[in-house]
Amino acid sequence: MLNKLITATTLHQFNWSWPTFEPETLALLILIMVFGLLAALEQHAPKTKVPRKQLQQSYKANFSLFLFNSLVMSILTATSLLIVAKHPLLDQGLLSLVANPVVKTILAFLSLDLLLYGWHNACHRFDGLWMFHKVHHNDPYLNVSTGFRLHIIELLITHLLKALLIIIMGIDELIVLVCEAATTLFIMLHHTNTSFKGEKWLGLFFITPDLHRTHHSVERSEHDNNYGAVLSIWDRLFGSFAEMEPEKIGIKGESPLDFINLVKFGFITPSLPGTQTSDIHLETMIAEAAYYIAEKRNFRPGQDLNDWLEAKRQIIRMVYNDRKLQKSTKNNHQRGYFDWLHSPLQLNFKH
Repeated sequence: MLNKLITATTLHQFNWSWPTFEPETLALLILIMVFGLLAALEQHAPKTKVPRKQLQQSYKANFSLFLFNSLVMSILTATSLLIVAKHPLLDQGLLSLVANPVVKTILAFLSLDLLLYGWHNACHRFDGLWMFHKVHHNDPYLNVSTGFRLHIIELLITHLLKALLIIIMGIDELIVLVCEAATTLFIMLHHTNTSFKGEKWLGLFFITPDLHRTHHSVERSEHDNNYGAVLSIWDRLFGSFAEMEPEKIGIKGESPLDFINLVKFGFITPSLPGTQTSDIHLETMIAEAAYYIAEKRNFRPGQDLNDWLEAKRQIIRMVYNDRKLQKSTKNNHQRGYFDWLHSPLQLNFKH
């Protein structure tokens, strides 16, 4: 009787079997579980204490952007990387010359990671790209959800660049899925507000939370470093690697933290291009120009202020050109052109 009961309760008797998942579903489940683990980790062992209210605000904005971006990307299915990875042209890609699947996967991953490094670097160098990328940087409380704080325009361009590379290299669907999952895992990890033993050693090869925290500093001299998505070797090779502890996270100046205004914020251009004052020594240039203006009028007294203002006009126009000066002053809602011009030198650089 006991034997019959045991037999009746076997997995075979109930026709039970392990559930099977499509690769995309499995990858998604893994990412969700890892996200939950990292979120719990930064709650129990945070690198920096973050007020609960501010953290909730950050999560809300980041998830709102993520859901909005996901909706747009699902509508624009032409940009789906997995769909691109099924294109017949892939049979003619560069990786079609590689027979070994392991080597092919490694080369595909390296090429995609290098693309992300170069694209990220460009987003910091060019005003038109920083305009959208600054949405990601304006989160003042770095956490695991910050990795999803992306403006839709930046995300679309990123996907288009990846799609182009996938076609050129001939990266098949499964390898794309593996590379995307691995990249997303590391992006979540290095945005996590935590630290751990061995992080410095891991940073020899990969971007860690400590390295990426430097990248989110409010100071441009600090955040124009560590562009890597997964590997830190690109930063080491191209001279953009830095190890330092930032005093503050985010971007300078006031910026919105809610979903709607973050989307709008991506379309707001900086008032002036992002060249550092320390690089071009504007004060010194203006002073020298004022001296030569005074020299031309034989240093007649009582004209010092006018000389300085004229020199300021000339130098600003020379460095930034008339069009950008006019655009900057036209968009200045707090002061008129005359007030701005007669104030001490105050230039708001982009980042």
